[in-house]
Amino acid sequence: MSGHIGILSNGVPMKRLFFVGVALATLLSGPASAQSPDKLLNASYDIARELFVQINEAFVAAHPGVTVDQSHAGTSKQARAIVEGLEADVVTFNQVTDIDFLVKNGFVSEDWQADFPNASSPFYSLPSFLVRAGNPKNIKDWDDLVRDDVKVIFPNPKTSGNARYTYLAATAYAKEAFNNDDAKVKEFVTKIFDNVPVFDTGGRAATTTFVERGIGDVLITFEAETSSIRNEFGDDKYESVVPSVSLLAEFPVAIVDKVADKHGTRDLAKTYIEFLYTPEGQKIAAERGHRVHEPSVAAEFKDQFPDVRLVTVDEVFGGWEKTQKEHFASGGLLDQIYGSR
Repeated sequence: MSGHIGILSNGVPMKRLFFVGVALATLLSGPASAQSPDKLLNASYDIARELFVQINEAFVAAHPGVTVDQSHAGTSKQARAIVEGLEADVVTFNQVTDIDFLVKNGFVSEDWQADFPNASSPFYSLPSFLVRAGNPKNIKDWDDLVRDDVKVIFPNPKTSGNARYTYLAATAYAKEAFNNDDAKVKEFVTKIFDNVPVFDTGGRAATTTFVERGIGDVLITFEAETSSIRNEFGDDKYESVVPSVSLLAEFPVAIVDKVADKHGTRDLAKTYIEFLYTPEGQKIAAERGHRVHEPSVAAEFKDQFPDVRLVTVDEVFGGWEKTQKEHFASGGLLDQIYGSR
């Protein structure tokens, strides 16, 4: 039996040339439901398609007879889909709270962050900016995003983990700039939201809006995505701008215990996640613009990543649980800001 990879896309696809290969993989994969000990379904975030095409190809090559299918959408949407019946054996998300949602619903063990290194986060990134060639609006930092002449593109934080990091990074910047004056912080972030002409549901759709539809002056997304866009379309069309401070964006991974035990795939799921930490897996991630932890790979790609001061959710917001209650729960600060636009 030969291994194969497939993609089940729940997001909005980009009309990029390399998606011909992704579409072909989808057609060849058949149904994306893992039902045997040698078959996995990985539910992942919206803009990770190309990353996991490469990861899965390498993993399958090293494990003949294994099948890896893939599902992509905003991670909050993915978490809800799993609770509602999407039988994913593993999740590779971009936000801790979405795995915690699976914990609360009995799908993932409470101590999942102790299962793998770096609190079960194999690589990391940060909210960063992508501007058009020549940076015509001279956008350098978060305070440029509140100008009346700047249109900002990022997805809806209610449906996108990517956008929640953007919201939190902008808030962290404002907290420093205004000495934690809550009214001024809220005013600053609200102005950024007011400058967003359209809120897409996920990061890839926001990229489509900026790149293909030509809307907006700056795209805010993970640094890995800005790198991918520049590599595809060329530095003569887009430039990356790393702000003075940004938020550490972890990419948490976990075995979906309830599903993996049902399918008998726990051992394979563990091996799959462990592959993300190997030098080969780390190199693939770095090549696709992610910052990695493995020392030899991090050293090899050091020149690819500019220095940036990263703050964390724990440092600025008191941890994800507190952040969820204060910012993302119904009636929280995000609702107050989002509802005001």
